[in-house]
Amino acid sequence: MVSVRAFLVAVSAMAAVVVASNVLVQFPVDGRLGTVDLADVLTWGAFTYPLAFLVTDVVNRNFGPRTARLVALSGFSVAVVMSLALATPRIALASGTAFLAAQLLDVAVFDRLRHGAWWRAPLASSAVASALDTAVFFALAFAAVVPFGVDPFAVSSEPIFGLAGAPEAPRWVSWAVGDFAVKLLVAALALGPYRLVTVSR
Repeated sequence: MVSVRAFLVAVSAMAAVVVASNVLVQFPVDGRLGTVDLADVLTWGAFTYPLAFLVTDVVNRNFGPRTARLVALSGFSVAVVMSLALATPRIALASGTAFLAAQLLDVAVFDRLRHGAWWRAPLASSAVASALDTAVFFALAFAAVVPFGVDPFAVSSEPIFGLAGAPEAPRWVSWAVGDFAVKLLVAALALGPYRLVTVSR
């Protein structure tokens, strides 16, 4: 049984991660990595958003899937309201849709794998949910063809990652691929904190 204090801490952590990510996803990373212009590959939101899966997985391991779903839904509600004030409505809508779908998938996959090796459930659930989250969020947030009228984020097509000879695609496709790669990296790195917080479970 989760205490009110633990529940509020989890919801607050979830909301903080999502709001920060919704603001940071609007800012590409400046700099270069070899021949790759990082602004073509990453936004700052890629580094913060995977922590939402860490929160969900820790709650799931410690208090079960029902509480994890409740934390995800509560965090989602708070984050969407706050994001409407701090990000564009389109970012808030895309984030809310992707977040809800991905978090519920994360809870379901984690619960199916919870009795295996300690690292398998958090790593697999985060990877699968990150793929869904990335596809839904970037398509809704940045794709030019959406049913909501003029797209303020539309950008012209260019080679993926800005690399000569790469297929052309809208810049948001490069952001999505880079974002997903970072989410996988952060999910792997988050196994350390996950293990420390759940070691007795």
